[in-house]
Amino acid sequence: MDRRTFLAASLTAPLAAAEPRTERSLYAVCPGIRDYLEFGGAGILVFNIDDGHKFVKRISTDASRARKPRNIKGVVASPATKKLHFTTPETLYCVDLVSAKTEWSKKLPNGCDRLASPPDGKTLFVPSFEKDTWNVVDALSGKVLADIETKSGAHNTVCGLDGKRVYLAGLKSPWLFVADTQSYKIVDKVGPFAAAIRPFTVNGAQTLAFVNVNELLGFEIGDLKSGKKLHRIVVPGFKKGPVKRHGCPSHGIGMTPNEKEIWVVDAFNQRVHIFDATAMPPKYVQSIALREQPGWVTFSLDGKFAYPSTGEVIDTATKKIVATLADESGGPVHSEKMVEIHFRDGVPVTAGDQFGLGRVK
Repeated sequence: MDRRTFLAASLTAPLAAAEPRTERSLYAVCPGIRDYLEFGGAGILVFNIDDGHKFVKRISTDASRARKPRNIKGVVASPATKKLHFTTPETLYCVDLVSAKTEWSKKLPNGCDRLASPPDGKTLFVPSFEKDTWNVVDALSGKVLADIETKSGAHNTVCGLDGKRVYLAGLKSPWLFVADTQSYKIVDKVGPFAAAIRPFTVNGAQTLAFVNVNELLGFEIGDLKSGKKLHRIVVPGFKKGPVKRHGCPSHGIGMTPNEKEIWVVDAFNQRVHIFDATAMPPKYVQSIALREQPGWVTFSLDGKFAYPSTGEVIDTATKKIVATLADESGGPVHSEKMVEIHFRDGVPVTAGDQFGLGRVK
């Protein structure tokens, strides 16, 4: 090929397609601390993880446009369905992640609390508002398919990473119930723990559960295979005291994705405490002071950042606060209902979970 032919071919050849860029976002649904509007107002606040967690936009929803917005109880996102669902004490909402429009809202029997979904995103397991049952809901239509009865004061829900089991904890029971995600039947229970179960998490292999319980500054560990409680861990060197919310010393626990650490919150002392989970029982490592009383903690999917509900962004390697979430006016954003979502060419491709789940399978 001579030079002129080569240049002509070069000018007419199609440009190579650019590699699609993945955008990593943190979605915080507000009001995510009771119905307090001073911690970010109402709506879904989106932050750019790769740009110092800077504020990107606020998504208005049917819930945020209410004259008096209700407190958000839980959030789950699914790339498979391209939907985000969140709950208030009465209502389940569905938001399309591509258009950012609220598609529908449904009031469920006996209300709603912190929901969960298997990885395929087709089904939602939605606890009633501290009542006897969980509603099993079709994620696309909002139709109630079944209910699961535990009579435990339904409250928190975790789905295992393989999508086969869903873990159900209530405010009125020391037992962690385990249900099959296909039959919607209770197949096991774990415990009893020392008191009613509050926030909890599980490891990726679904062999261990790490649970907060009433009256304990620390956590307990349950064996998901034998159904027995294994350990009780008390945070050393700190005293319990009065708390503003939730009524228990530790309301928030998460496992780093690599399963090397357990982070547990402490409202009275305004700290998050870190334990080495490579030992069993886990060993206390250090504590980090926060700007308010925390009631939750979760992690980025890559494990580089910890997100307590008080809005700090903590580098998990250095244990330093590297950013604080702020809204479009610079006001502090706090939320116990946060989920990481990755987009490629405007389409969701990956999502995390509001709970700090272990991700080693």
